[in-house]
Amino acid sequence: MPLGKKYFITNLKWILFLWTYLCSRSLATSTCQDSNGNNPADWAILYKAPAQRNGAAGNWADSPAEVTANNGHSFAKALEHVIGADANNKFISYNNDPPDVPKVKTKSNSKGVLMMDITGTDAAAWIVHTVPGFPKARTGYLFPPAEVQKGHLLICLTIKEDQIDTIALTLRFATPLIYYNDIPDTEMNSRPNLKKLVSGESRILPPLAVTKDTATAAAVGLKVTIYSKGEKSRYEIYRKILLKKLKSTVKVWTARDNKLK
Repeated sequence: MPLGKKYFITNLKWILFLWTYLCSRSLATSTCQDSNGNNPADWAILYKAPAQRNGAAGNWADSPAEVTANNGHSFAKALEHVIGADANNKFISYNNDPPDVPKVKTKSNSKGVLMMDITGTDAAAWIVHTVPGFPKARTGYLFPPAEVQKGHLLICLTIKEDQIDTIALTLRFATPLIYYNDIPDTEMNSRPNLKKLVSGESRILPPLAVTKDTATAAAVGLKVTIYSKGEKSRYEIYRKILLKKLKSTVKVWTARDNKLK
């Protein structure tokens, strides 16, 4: 794929990586990063294949670092001020299997980080992933050793800060377990859904599912549709929601328990 294209596709030794440059932004860690962690990116997708050193997709290229490394790759850099203290970057982190808290019962299997710059710079990112016990807030980068042999997916979207409350609304339906939050009240007060999300006010009245459109922060950003449903919804999200909305067949990544969530 020519280097002049808007996006690149890469393949780690045992990780698949996808990113697109956002050249108009200055270097910041409230945004997604490219494969080396050297430049801001509009979006990034990392697929870590289960215990594999090479991916099979023909259009992927090598990336310089493994996901277990604490630097030299996109998500280590994007999470730099999540795993280490920074006065300018604030975030919420949620995970149904939070770090160092065993056997927690939750109403959701959602995992992710929603972060923002609070200095007046319009810089924010939403990271959605499948990794239990990750990331450990303010304690240094550590990809859980027990997860190395498993397949995982991490998605990062650089967003404008005016999209944070839309994303928070969809998360309220999913009722994630928030295990870390340091976003100040001054930022919460202008974002009612974010404030309700953090305070535990999940959506329990109909409708029990929601679809919202958003976009990444680039001038011609990537259009993203978010599908979310509450635990009381009897609709299985793939067959009953996604298939009807997309009017197409889908391939599903899910746990090996024969139960679609």
